Amino acid sequence: MTHPPQNPSSPVAAGDARLDSAAFHRNHEPIWAVLSRWIEDKPGNVLEVGSGSGQHIVEFARKAPHLLWCPSDYDPRNIESINAWRQSSHVQNVEPARLLDVCALEWGLSAEDSATLSDLAAIFCANVIHISPSRTTRGVMWGASQRLHPGGRLFLYGPFKQDGQHTAPSNEAFDQSLRTRNPEWGVRDITDVRSIAEEHGLMLVEIEPM
Repeated sequence: MTHPPQNPSSPVAAGDARLDSAAFHRNHEPIWAVLSRWIEDKPGNVLEVGSGSGQHIVEFARKAPHLLWCPSDYDPRNIESINAWRQSSHVQNVEPARLLDVCALEWGLSAEDSATLSDLAAIFCANVIHISPSRTTRGVMWGASQRLHPGGRLFLYGPFKQDGQHTAPSNEAFDQSLRTRNPEWGVRDITDVRSIAEEHGLMLVEIEPM
């Protein structure tokens, strides 16, 4: 994800590498309510693309200990935070965070990491594709098509437009603020995202209003 967003998180305490994301406190429960319906009875590994502070993946790993959770991010500061949350939480089913660039060839992964992040049960990606260039969406879809096992799921969380229209005034204002910060950012239209997914052999299964 080139052009990583300005991180809205803040350190938990002076000298503590953990970042505390306000978004995590607002949305982890509703996200888990949707995610858990599909993954609670599935074996395998789950990759989070753009793990941010690392709070989501630690929380979800705690709720689904039968899965191996693999965090990743493009921002080195976030990598530090993810690993700090992993260490402080003492959960045993979270891998060390990997530096991952969805716009790079093979996502910029080493051969060893690429092997680990193959045949995945699921990929979870929250608040990424609208705070990055549009090519990020294509990179996520390409990687998902290569790395999910048959029947695996890619979960995208964030605001979307539908048929060119925003679904709420707050989303429209958010979209304007994103484009002011970077003209390559912005809330994506579900129709466009769906089209890119289909180009890579993926199919939209469900839209869950949240």
